[in-house]
Amino acid sequence: MTEKKKIRVALLAGGRSGEREVSLAGAAGFEAAIDREKYSLTRYDPKTDLVRIAQDADSIDVAFILLHGAYGEDGTMQGFLELLGIPYQGAGVLGSGLAMDKNMAKIVYREQGLPVARWYMAVEADKVDAAHILEKLSLPLVVKPIREGSSLGMSVAADLDSLQQGICLAYEHDSQVMVEEFIKGKEITVGVLGNEELLALPLIEIIPGDEFEFFDFKAKYEKGASKEICPADVDVVITRTAQKHAVDCHRALQLRGYSRTDMILAEDGQLYILETNTIPGMTPTSLLPQAAGVAGLDFTALIDRLLTLAMESSRA
Repeated sequence: MTEKKKIRVALLAGGRSGEREVSLAGAAGFEAAIDREKYSLTRYDPKTDLVRIAQDADSIDVAFILLHGAYGEDGTMQGFLELLGIPYQGAGVLGSGLAMDKNMAKIVYREQGLPVARWYMAVEADKVDAAHILEKLSLPLVVKPIREGSSLGMSVAADLDSLQQGICLAYEHDSQVMVEEFIKGKEITVGVLGNEELLALPLIEIIPGDEFEFFDFKAKYEKGASKEICPADVDVVITRTAQKHAVDCHRALQLRGYSRTDMILAEDGQLYILETNTIPGMTPTSLLPQAAGVAGLDFTALIDRLLTLAMESSRA
């Protein structure tokens, strides 16, 4: 009896963005959890290994992109893999680009009737004179680069001085900066799995420590800095509404495979869409794997499901 041939997986991790270390941490967890009986794994770092990926393309059955931020989550790596004919998990070029651009994503959400906070796209002059923004939007305000993840370059402004400082900080990370009304409430995140048939995962409530004004980079990644509750302690109507919003966001942005949409449950009970992540964190304790675990998919099974969806999508 011949041994069944293993599926050859290329794990792409590291990269060039400010989230490189987050990517590498996820890769370590991925490598430990993948089913070695079913898959053989080769790791590549796109910062140094693009030529090697191209050279090895014929020996790769499927790629798993574990890159966050620019040059990984924005459609560039997806386009590279499509040119090489390598299937990969998650959103394609268009969906990745749309979701990565927070301004375009909010336009799409709004056109689909999904609830979003009011926002304004800053210009360079706002670094020194942003008073006119306060005529359009009410304090406090969230200031963020539109194509960064993990809250890099993001701040909350309580007055004009901190607004201008926040705009300057965000411009250090991106050439486009968004100013958005701050919605006070519970931060909720909802994962979605599937290609044609979509499954919304249990809600997670994220509670940053008291010292954090919002769920920033430190609150996200410092051990013990935040508390996560899954399933979130909200009623069934909120649960179903949030899950429907997550599925609607996934479809509106033309995603596939999986996504994770972050929302705020305001104090008046209204849900507001913040953003949709096309490559959510993938350590065993990351948000989407946590929710999948509650839904009955352990980390190894989740990886298997995502790789299966990737190969199914390539044949569609």
